[in-house]
Order: sequence, then C-alpha cells, then structure tokens
Amino acid sequence: MTELTLAQGNIADAADPARGAGDRSYQALARQIVQLIASGELAAGMRLPSERTLAERFGVSRTSVREAIIALEVQGIVEVRLGSGIYVTAGVGAAPSARPVAFEFPRGPGPIEALRARALIESQVAGLAATERKDADLDRIFAALATMRENMDDKAANEASDREFHLCIAAATGNNVLLHVVTAMWDGARSDPLWAKIEQHFHSRKMRVASQEEHQRIFAAIMARDAEAARAAMSAHLDRVVNEFTQAWR
Repeated sequence: MTELTLAQGNIADAADPARGAGDRSYQALARQIVQLIASGELAAGMRLPSERTLAERFGVSRTSVREAIIALEVQGIVEVRLGSGIYVTAGVGAAPSARPVAFEFPRGPGPIEALRARALIESQVAGLAATERKDADLDRIFAALATMRENMDDKAANEASDREFHLCIAAATGNNVLLHVVTAMWDGARSDPLWAKIEQHFHSRKMRVASQEEHQRIFAAIMARDAEAARAAMSAHLDRVVNEFTQAWR
C-alpha cells in the first residue's frame, strides 16, 4: 500500500467558515482528511501518515489526531489496523466506482477530552469523599469494588460495577450536584460511539486488572479519610486510562 505524504498545512484551513471557532481541533482534522479523500488526493487503500506526523504537520495534539481517526473509523471512512497503520477504506473516495465520502461530525467533546475532564473533577470528588464519607458510603463503595473483582472476565458486568464505584464515591461527598456531574460525565461518554470504538481497540482484561488495583488504592484512601491520597489515587487511575487509550497504533 502507498502512504500519503501530506503537504504542510494549518488545521484551521479545514474548518467550515459557518462553524468558525466552534470546530474542535479533532473535528477540523477529520474534515480535512475527508476533503482529501473526496478530492482524490487520498485514494482507497492508501495508508495515512503516522499520528505523530499528522499532529506535527497540522499543528494539533496527538490526542486530536486519535479522536479524528476514531471519528472517521466509526463512519467507515478509514480502517485502523493495529500494528500496521490507518488506511482509507476500500470503496470510498473520488474514483467513479467509489461511494461518496459523507461524514457527519460528532457533537460534543471527544472521548479523551472527556476522560481528562473526569481526571480533574473526580480527583477532587474523591478527596471530598474522604472527608465526608459515612460508614454506609464505605459499605456501598466496597460492594461495587467486590462486584468488579467477581466479574473480571465479564466486561459488561465489570463496567456496570465500575460505574457504580465512581458514582458511590460521588454520592459519599453528600453533594448532589457533584453526583449529577459525575453521572453525566460517565453516562455521556458511554453513549458516545467514539468511546465504544476506542474501547474496542484498547480495552482488555489487563486494563480491568489495573483498574481494580487502582480502585483498591482509592478506596483505602477514602476509608482512611486521607483526602490528599484519595485525590492522587483517582488522578493516577484516570491518567493511566488516558495513556492506555492514546498509545500509538504503530
């Protein structure tokens, strides 16, 4: 397969003037890639440059590149082959026999952007939970932690318990606004097809085991009423998830 070498450019050039500054960087990059495919500069089967190259040439973060590629993959425009690279899907493009490139831009933040917001907010939530928690809160958090461990090989059940763990911590603050915020962040991400796709690539039993160990440290800090340790443990946990989801495809 041939790899496309892109000309130097500014990602802002790809934005629709009607969208203006409202275009997120990953959406603008996805828009530019779509335009290259539609114009025939990027043909079906062609391999895109690496994430690092795209980030450097279009002045965006590698996170934005990852989210742009995931958004394109969800709509069948590119194909990610782990260990090989990112390719334009066969049958799309400017060739007479190809189907037109149609891309519906996702709304809201990308999954990695949302995870980074969670790391900031939930670390503070964990710290507050450590000072405000009651014994009944500890019982609920521990029950969720135990259920996660019991369902280590059942991804759906493990994820449901993971959600319960984080929500129980938010509830332990005694602040219903914080509980609402954490619930909205969690459920909003899980309903996003971009999140489902990135999990398909990178979620594994190894990740669940790592999360279990990190959750245990969070619980221990909350039980000990150590707010600083609870904040640090939650931040480290979610930062590790971000790093897992942004590891290089090649």
